[in-house]
Amino acid sequence: MTDYNAPLRDMRFVLHELFDGPALWARLPALAERVDADTANAILEEAAKVAGQLIAPLSRNGDEQGVQFDAGLVTTAQGFRQAWQTYREGGWVGLGGNPEYGGMGMPKMLGVLFEEMLYAADCSFSLYSALSAGSCLALDAHASEALKATYLPPLYEGRWAGTMCLTEPHAGTDLGMIRTRAEPQADGSYQISGSKIFITGGEQDLTENIIHLVLAKLPDAPAGARGISLFLVPKFMVEADGRLGIRNAVHCGSIEHKMGIKASATCVMNFDGATGYLVGEPNKGLAAMFTMMNYERLSIGIQGIGCAEASYQSAARYANERLQSRAASGPQAQDKAADPIIHHGDVRRMLLTMRTLTEGGRAFAAYVGQQLDLSRYAEDTNEREQAQRLVALLTPVAKAFFTDNGLESCVLGQQVYGGHGYIREWGQEQRVRDVRIAQIYEGTNGIQALDLLGRKVLADGGQALASFIHEVRAFSVTAPLHRDALQEALARLEATSQWLQQQAPAQANLVSAVAVEYLHLFGLTAYAYMWARMAAVAQAKADEDPSFYGAKLACADFYFQRILPRSLALEACIRAGSASLYGMTPAQF
Repeated sequence: MTDYNAPLRDMRFVLHELFDGPALWARLPALAERVDADTANAILEEAAKVAGQLIAPLSRNGDEQGVQFDAGLVTTAQGFRQAWQTYREGGWVGLGGNPEYGGMGMPKMLGVLFEEMLYAADCSFSLYSALSAGSCLALDAHASEALKATYLPPLYEGRWAGTMCLTEPHAGTDLGMIRTRAEPQADGSYQISGSKIFITGGEQDLTENIIHLVLAKLPDAPAGARGISLFLVPKFMVEADGRLGIRNAVHCGSIEHKMGIKASATCVMNFDGATGYLVGEPNKGLAAMFTMMNYERLSIGIQGIGCAEASYQSAARYANERLQSRAASGPQAQDKAADPIIHHGDVRRMLLTMRTLTEGGRAFAAYVGQQLDLSRYAEDTNEREQAQRLVALLTPVAKAFFTDNGLESCVLGQQVYGGHGYIREWGQEQRVRDVRIAQIYEGTNGIQALDLLGRKVLADGGQALASFIHEVRAFSVTAPLHRDALQEALARLEATSQWLQQQAPAQANLVSAVAVEYLHLFGLTAYAYMWARMAAVAQAKADEDPSFYGAKLACADFYFQRILPRSLALEACIRAGSASLYGMTPAQF
């Protein structure tokens, strides 16, 4: 369970050969002075050690011990505090943070690879860091200079941690229903009162302070989502000199007992007139929080990739060692009583499915990271705005498709083990339990699909989608391998999108009925783009490293022949419309 080795060779392939990250950074002045190829490689090497040697060994014990709750206090699993101390001393929380306040300012293209390592090593430990990094992003984008100067440096240092407090017992997806209130005070602060649930890291013993970002409503707020504001609420008040003061009126009421990620504290947080500070403008809190939410959605998507990679590594090792029956083509291990199961067709099908979905996801995550870097650092306004449109379009795909594939891959990894996959000691059952939450939190995958189709494709008349299709089509014209299959997939996505654009206005239930299938159709096409690009690089360099590039070409063949055809069934489901979903009354269910 604790054996994880970061796939550095493939990560360097994606970063340097597929997308030429160093060339991109060199033309973006804000990044050129911070990072080059050598710096990126050094960070990846060190991150691999942190993930494989520091964090991964905690995973099994963390799952068994979980977190303990007693009288409002949470104790993390044995080894977590010491590991966090080492982790924060390495500056990892602030890897992508603003250098003006102590962050390292590394590009997101590099950050997504680091996040994959963390999630592969242990989801629970990684969530404490992910929420802090997301909090920093929201504060850096929207908080006042005074708040940033006070709170960002210790957050980047990992001395303090951040949370995201949105959900209430009666208000999940529909945040306009929240009841948490913020009363203005004479000194410019606010008194925050209400309860929040499902708060990751809401209470823990890793850091000396916890900074809660809380959605609440002002007394005169408009109804619904237009009346939500964002507030910073510290666990301990901060004095003018930066020292910690009295305990604020925010406490953990209980923790949840969960299917997986048991070493991550999921808390009920009660705010009883707690002192808070407005972040951004009044009644604009949801937009400010979505700066963090969009980061978290990509991060949680990467949780699916990380879990899948760890499951694949374990399953591939097992398949090469486990002896059962003879290969269909005849004995392969003449000196043994049976052949390793890697020679059996169905085992290869499972492993190749896992590998192609994971490597396709890794490439697509780096591609989205590339767009995030351009949207933040590009000097040309048109290039920056184009990247922003792509980020908005692709974020729901990344969150939902990565995590759906992550569960599929972890279940396949468990299946490779047969009966042993169901047994605790081998670790595959924990991965299935840990990865399962990724499809649910940070907006369920059904909500991501509705966001993609309803808001990102149909609402703007398909302009953002058209831009992506134009890019893929331009590449496909000169693609040396899999050109026809890529163009056919692209034409299918385009035609289906146009059909939905025409049909949706007259069919109220159509979008919600087919959104998930549409997101998967989009995801498969996006992965086809990634695999065609990877195949082109691998073919050009095949003689330099026949083993690595040969495997890459073989995986590309498998993807186009055995995975991409799923899009045919998805198109048929979409065009079937919504009628069959509404053939029964609610009472008949």
